Amino acid sequence: MNSAAQKDNVTLIGSETYKSYIKSPYRSVKHSTYFETYDALLAPYRGKAITFVEIGIFDGGSLFMWRDYFGPNARIIGIELNPEAKKWEDHGFEIFTGSQSDETFWQKFFAEIGPVDILLDDGGHTYEQQIITTECALPHIKDGGLLVVEDTHTSYMRGFGPRRYSFMAYVKKRLDKINRRYGRFAKRGGAETRIWSVQVFESITAFHINRAASERISTPTENNNNAPQAVDFRHFDNALYQRAAAKSFAKKDGKKALGSGKIARRFWKLVTRLKGASRTRTFFK
Repeated sequence: MNSAAQKDNVTLIGSETYKSYIKSPYRSVKHSTYFETYDALLAPYRGKAITFVEIGIFDGGSLFMWRDYFGPNARIIGIELNPEAKKWEDHGFEIFTGSQSDETFWQKFFAEIGPVDILLDDGGHTYEQQIITTECALPHIKDGGLLVVEDTHTSYMRGFGPRRYSFMAYVKKRLDKINRRYGRFAKRGGAETRIWSVQVFESITAFHINRAASERISTPTENNNNAPQAVDFRHFDNALYQRAAAKSFAKKDGKKALGSGKIARRFWKLVTRLKGASRTRTFFK
């Protein structure tokens, strides 16, 4: 076994979710890198009376994994297209059969079970399935809860939908809208208030729900107004910005305003005119 494999093996052995995964009496399929992410996201919910929903239960092994991990107080619910999955109800699980890309299914589902603490999407992994599931489930995740989408690497693979409408492209749109909560942008509308924050791991994206925090508008604050006003050095290491500033201010005392919007606009105008002037472009290749 090479050193990298040995390190991975040590990580898995120390993972609490992996221990539950191995103990399951029935088959389940998980990628080796997922367990560390599960541990980081799900540990705060262990031993609590939560409602946990998993989409895509396959051979049933993950149901037993989650029951072992979260403990006897957790309500474990599985969603599967295959009607044979109903057999797992004999083991104390709640099983619903239906399509995760069917909005009517979701309406009926949440009307029956109510809000949930954690929803884990390990279903079909098409962009349509992932996006519809997220949109339908977000209003029904409890405050402090999670919506976790697995296998998001399909956004970079063929056969799961039009690439321009991939799930990760959808996530990027959510991030843009979360940042529209910033005070100067809030008046324009279009902010995302259903999601407090987004965590992106390899092949897993987690949406954190905190509605009160999501609806707050960002405003500037100061902790003490007795301090001397320092010269703004934010852009002193940028030669192009200095050139823009020099054109706007001929006097030395003009340096105090180097962070002004007028200079910033002049700076970016200069950058776009000078071919190859900004290294920023290289990070978008």
